[in-house]
Amino acid sequence: MNNIYLVGFMGTGKSSVGKELAKNKKWQFIDLDELIELKEKRTILEIFAKNGEPYFRRLEKRVLKEVSEDKNFVVACGGGIVLDKDNIKTMKEAGIIICLAASPEAILERTSSYLHRPLLNVNNPRKQIELLLKLRSPYYAQADKTIDTSKLSIKETVEKILKPALKKK
Repeated sequence: MNNIYLVGFMGTGKSSVGKELAKNKKWQFIDLDELIELKEKRTILEIFAKNGEPYFRRLEKRVLKEVSEDKNFVVACGGGIVLDKDNIKTMKEAGIIICLAASPEAILERTSSYLHRPLLNVNNPRKQIELLLKLRSPYYAQADKTIDTSKLSIKETVEKILKPALKKK
């Protein structure tokens, strides 16, 4: 196994779990969105506002490809990375994909204070979460393993990821 890619909807714990998992494995941690912001010298919100989602998705694909060429990384991916089949292929070829899931209630609670989530800056964020979860579920289902983090601590989630049942398909 070269890398571990954490996918899932925003607020499922990809960054916090990823940091702890990387520390546990003595690997490097990368938050793909943060890396994109560094490379672009602006926030995801600014990228979405100025250039739109299609531009952001092209950037995301390019940066994922670059990261996938390295080894021993835990990569927290943006929630929509799975929408592109090439991204799934890249991640599967370079490691394993773990999908972190959570209930709409848990996601809403965890993301309610975030102003930098462009897809939730709408009148009814709960309805938006439910819609996006439904639309993305077939894509998230392509992960090698799925863990519901709704009622788990960061440590418990990391333990579930590291269980020996984690074998590449």
